[in-house]
Amino acid sequence: MSITGALSNAMQGLQAAGRGSEVIAANISNALTPGYGMRILELSSNASSTNGGVTISGVGRQMNESLAQDKRLAEAANANASALHGIYTTIENLVGSPNDPTSLTAQMAVLETDLITAASRPDAPERLSAANATASNLATRFVKASQTLQDARTNADRTIGIQVDRLNSALSQVHSLNKMITKSQVQGNQNHALVDQRQMLIDEISTLVPVRTVPRDNGQVALYSSGGVILLDSTAVEVGFEKTNTVTPYHDINAGTLSGITVNGYPIGMGSDKGGLSGGSIAAQFKIRDDIAVEAQSQLDALARDLIERFQDPAVDLTLSATSPGLFTDEGGAFDPADEIGLARRLSINTAVDPKQGGEAWRLRDGLLAASTGDVGDGSQLNRLVDALTSSRPAASGMFTGGTYSAIDLTSVLTSHYAVQRNTAENTLSFNAAQVSELTERLLGDGVDSDQELQKLLLVEQAFAANARMLQTVDELMQTLLGL
Repeated sequence: MSITGALSNAMQGLQAAGRGSEVIAANISNALTPGYGMRILELSSNASSTNGGVTISGVGRQMNESLAQDKRLAEAANANASALHGIYTTIENLVGSPNDPTSLTAQMAVLETDLITAASRPDAPERLSAANATASNLATRFVKASQTLQDARTNADRTIGIQVDRLNSALSQVHSLNKMITKSQVQGNQNHALVDQRQMLIDEISTLVPVRTVPRDNGQVALYSSGGVILLDSTAVEVGFEKTNTVTPYHDINAGTLSGITVNGYPIGMGSDKGGLSGGSIAAQFKIRDDIAVEAQSQLDALARDLIERFQDPAVDLTLSATSPGLFTDEGGAFDPADEIGLARRLSINTAVDPKQGGEAWRLRDGLLAASTGDVGDGSQLNRLVDALTSSRPAASGMFTGGTYSAIDLTSVLTSHYAVQRNTAENTLSFNAAQVSELTERLLGDGVDSDQELQKLLLVEQAFAANARMLQTVDELMQTLLGL
């Protein structure tokens, strides 16, 4: 080999070593960066030279796309499960448990105890007041539970609007990056940073709506939802949604009072787990707004109806007529079976015993429509109230239809139902979280290995030293030749 050839080869080797150290440094510093694809220095022999040497062909990007796809779908399922677990936990806390003194079950039990205590000493005003206060607290508990459910629906509607805006923005950004990547590729430039950025956006999109990527020419990708809806292919779609300021029990997507999802103006059903945009965070918010919270409100309304009807019977309170409201009322009036929706939110105690509205607690003993106090030692009316609360009667609506229950039995059934729902949602969330963790570890394992990169760095240092020694040797030869 000539001195010129040796000098050329050494210079090429130094350039390759320098570029290799840059690639290794970038890999190590971005080992945990989301969306980062490991860089690989691509080298080849210098075929254009008779002396050999090395040529830098470029820097490649390594990413296990199949594993990244699986991880995106798992993260979408995890986001969906997390939202559903949250709403079931909220509902369970609203209904409560027998050990929770503020739960509906516990409040029912306290009301029964206070009525029995008052019946044992009907002449004791403090016992009548205690029973009256417990009845008022129970009605307030229903109202707060109903309001919390409607707040959850309102928050879900608001979240859908925010997430749809973000989805449209991310789709537009991916479309722009597609064009930038194609331009860079046509010009022969490196575009790995653009690809990393695009992958991060696709990961974010998939959390909202699970998507699959399909490669297109010149480095571009198309995005399809797991339900088969085209979200991006040449151009990005426009996902539409209209927010509602406040959601009430009367708002219903089937009645057109709540907005659904549209894609380029065409409605996409969200009511099924196999819908076009199902599986992600957006679908979970629709399920909360239109299914889970609506069903929970329906069960609360059925429970409130049963409570009102137990005490609205003239056989329980002999001073009532067939149309008079009982101890528990629908905003002060008698209950109309045709107006059950939102009843829990309207539940209140009768003004006749409500001290805030001029009522008197002694009417629990003497009758709600009694004009004056009667025999203070007569507890028969209070005993009828106890019997009304504890007797089993057929349920008229809700999930309880077809069975006979006491008031406490009804609340216990509801508590058990949502405890099971919450537990199921928790198991699903645990499974999905474990799946995301496992896929993340596998993806990181297939990505940048810091130990391996450090080993490569040692080899690069050795190559750098060898080529530097070659330059030193050539310099010594030149000095010797010039000294002859």
